[in-house]
Amino acid sequence: MHTSFLPSDLKFVNKLLRGGSRSFYAASFMLPPHVRNPAKALYSFCRVADDEIDRSDNPTQALAQLKQRVDNIYADRDLNQVEDRALAAVVHSYNIPKDLILGLLDGFAWDTQGRRFNNLSELFGYSVRVAGSVGIMMSLIMGERSRKTLARANDLGVAMQLTNIARDIGEDARAGRLYLPLHWFKEFDIDPDQWLQNPTFDSRIAHMVKRLLNIADEFYSRADAGIAALPADCRNGIYAARLLYSEIGQELKRQGLDSVSKRAVVSRIQKFRLLPRLLGMKNFNQNDSKLDPIAESTFLIDVIESTHRLHTEINPLFEKHIPKIEKNATWVLDLFEKLEQRD
Repeated sequence: MHTSFLPSDLKFVNKLLRGGSRSFYAASFMLPPHVRNPAKALYSFCRVADDEIDRSDNPTQALAQLKQRVDNIYADRDLNQVEDRALAAVVHSYNIPKDLILGLLDGFAWDTQGRRFNNLSELFGYSVRVAGSVGIMMSLIMGERSRKTLARANDLGVAMQLTNIARDIGEDARAGRLYLPLHWFKEFDIDPDQWLQNPTFDSRIAHMVKRLLNIADEFYSRADAGIAALPADCRNGIYAARLLYSEIGQELKRQGLDSVSKRAVVSRIQKFRLLPRLLGMKNFNQNDSKLDPIAESTFLIDVIESTHRLHTEINPLFEKHIPKIEKNATWVLDLFEKLEQRD
């Protein structure tokens, strides 16, 4: 499917990504043109929305304005912003439900509200919104709408987000943000508010970081089964991106799990050393591909299934007009860059 963009709008999107998202802009050239431009359009709106909410003195008002813009995008009216016109072309071409965009915006708003999470389920709910939703949307752009494919795309997004949280504990704490489950602090008799006033690293924090990384590894394993099921010509690109991000967690373990006083960074040499591991993909457990979506993501996946069913019932020929877009690394590239660049 070829999405129609105004040349001037596409030029603006490219300029926006070159200026603020260079890694994603460079990575986008790995994608076929019919996937590359829709991916850029979607990512540029996500980037602008995140910045507008994060930098606003009134995040609630900023969120309301963005939701009104999303309403206009789906109604094809008052598309005054370039990123809005570009996103409109994408969501209408690929039948992306509005709930996916709204879920992402809510996740951005939770960041500015300083929302905390009592348990893992609440943390998963946040991760689904800010990362899993992006993976699911990119999967739709590739023409992949099966429940198991969307579930595995979400799993990879959650895994990356949890890795990101583990890496940035100190940085987030100094900004007044806390993403670790509050009941973990209670287990170790730590007052989270007092800890935020003077974030320090000790064995108790190390235990929390290790626990979070272990959970992330479980999600990577779930995602691996989906990656292994993809055609041979796209497995390596997706798995390479997955390896690069999960290696952040491995580096964090090597530096003693201390993400309070320092930040784990994967060197260029380490990245090249990961490449031989691509050969191990054939050993993945295919049974994981049959796992149900995590409960916190079903609200997004269910709406996609119901929307798709409605369209196919209205027009039995609908599916025939959706080409089998190449299954390549679009959703991973988008997630990888978004998580790596998260403020």
